[in-house]
Parts: sequence; structure tokens; C-alpha cells
Amino acid sequence: MRTRSGFIGSHLCEALLASGNRVLALDNYITGSPDNVRALQDNPDFELSQVDVNHGVFIDGDVRYVLHFASPASPPQYDSNPIHTLKVGTVGTMNMLGLARAKEATFLLASTSEVYGDPLVHPQPESYWGNVNPIGPRGCYDEAKRCGEAFAMAYHRAHQVDTRIVRIFNTHGPRMQVSDGRAVPNFMAQAIRGEPLTVYGDGSQTRSLCYVSDLVSGVLAALERGDELPVNLGNPQEITVLELAETIIRLARSKSRVFCTVTAKSRPGSVDGSSAPMRPICVVAASAARLRRDDCARSAARPRLASQPPVHRISRRGPRP
Repeated sequence: MRTRSGFIGSHLCEALLASGNRVLALDNYITGSPDNVRALQDNPDFELSQVDVNHGVFIDGDVRYVLHFASPASPPQYDSNPIHTLKVGTVGTMNMLGLARAKEATFLLASTSEVYGDPLVHPQPESYWGNVNPIGPRGCYDEAKRCGEAFAMAYHRAHQVDTRIVRIFNTHGPRMQVSDGRAVPNFMAQAIRGEPLTVYGDGSQTRSLCYVSDLVSGVLAALERGDELPVNLGNPQEITVLELAETIIRLARSKSRVFCTVTAKSRPGSVDGSSAPMRPICVVAASAARLRRDDCARSAARPRLASQPPVHRISRRGPRP
């Protein structure tokens, strides 16, 4: 197994180890941190190595799966590293596909709902091609992921590499960085500090938020039972930004109040204020080689945000600094 030690990657490492796999995690630590997998360091089946996949990856021995999760994933991260974001989504993807081809391994690309851009269709099915601005401030991330998907399909068609593509929608959970720039860690940090929770507009914008353990279950289901075509992974149920803010204040037992600005913040921006709603339709072909819609829904789309324990657990610990 090859993965990384970022937010989702660290939870994926735990799940893979729990299912009896040996895991090698590669990370250059631009956005990830070894602290995310510190609890795994004494596991003899786990190894962490500081590697930049843009420079190529050469590994001895057999490899069963290559999971490519390397990329800045939030607006502040890819705004600060636009060229690296483009390279890791293109050159890095090609390098990891080359590794999978050499090892005859299954390759999984962590793509994103941002391949849909500012969608004109809501919710978004996998068949939707998107509405993307290639020269806008989000272009480095959106287009890198779209190119990564094209690379995966090209290697599948030209070299018969066994590939998977998962389009990840908004995900939250432990180990999100406080500087992530998206709604959940922003609201958590403000609530813990007793500051007003900033909501852009009147808070009626809706968002779908998936808990990270459910997302990881969906990734593993796609890895084991998917095929080469993209699969949406996320929560098909929506919550308003105002409801999210009020829920976090309540669970954090905070004295904070919600502060609504006059004008809604437009994309690019954090999930709390962006104007284009992103919600997946987990539409997949119902054949033996595909994930069925109910598989996707069970694995990654359960509305965990509405249940108190996951959000309560994060609010007590706070987001990672």
C-alpha cells in the first residue's frame, strides 16, 4: 500500500492497517504532518517516508495498491502553492501511475468535487462534465485534478492499468488543520475561542459534509469493488451554513454568536461562504464490476454531521493547529 499522512490519508492509513495491510506512507509535508500518523510509528506494518512524488517514486518489492492522495486540498493551501498543486496533480499522478504499472498494482486517484467547477447542475452526478474556469484562482487545483483523471484513464486504456477515480466532496473530522480555510475548522476554532462565527450572507447557503471515517469506507469500497470510471463520494444530504454554525456552538458549549455579513462571499473561498452548492449524486452503473448506488450511500454518504458524537468529539479536542 502507498498513501500519505495528510488529513484523509492518515485516517486511510489506520483503516488499511486495521484490515491487515502493510502500509508505506509517502509525504513531502507541504500540507501534511508526521504528527497525524505518530500513533502508527510503532506498528511494524507501517512505514513513513518523506518523498516528493513529483520527482519519481522507486520502490523495491511487491505493491498491491497505489493510492494517490498527494495534493494541497483547501483554498489557502493551493493559493500558497499553485505550481506545486499543478505539478502534483499532473506530473505526480503520472509518476504514481508509472509505479502502479511497473508493479502491476491497482491505482486509486483521489480526485475532487472541484472537477465540476461552478456547477450549473445540482446535485452533481458523475456524468456531469462541469463548468470550470482554467485561468481563475482555483484553476491550479481544479484543472490539475481534471488532468489527473485524464492521466488515469489514459494509463487504463493504453497500458491496461487497473485504475480507480474517486471524486471527494466536503469532508470533515479529526486532524483537519485550523488554517484549512473551510467552514468546519473555521467555526470550531472561533467557537472554542469564544469569537463570533462568521457566516457570509444570511446563512441559507447549503453544504453537504461527510464525516472522514465514512469517506474512508467509501474509498476502500471503491478500491475493492470499483472500476475505472469516476465515483462521487460524499454526503447527499445538505445542511445550511447557519445550521452548521449553530450546531457547532451548541456542541462546543460556546458563548459565541453567529455574525452574518451583508454580502455572501463568492468562489473561490471557504465552504462557509461560496455561492455554488456542491452535493453529490452517487450514481454508478449497477453491474458486478461497479459500486452500486446503495454501496456508495452506505459507505460514504451517511449524514454523520447530524449525529452528535462525531462533531462533539472534534469540538472537544478542537482542530489541529
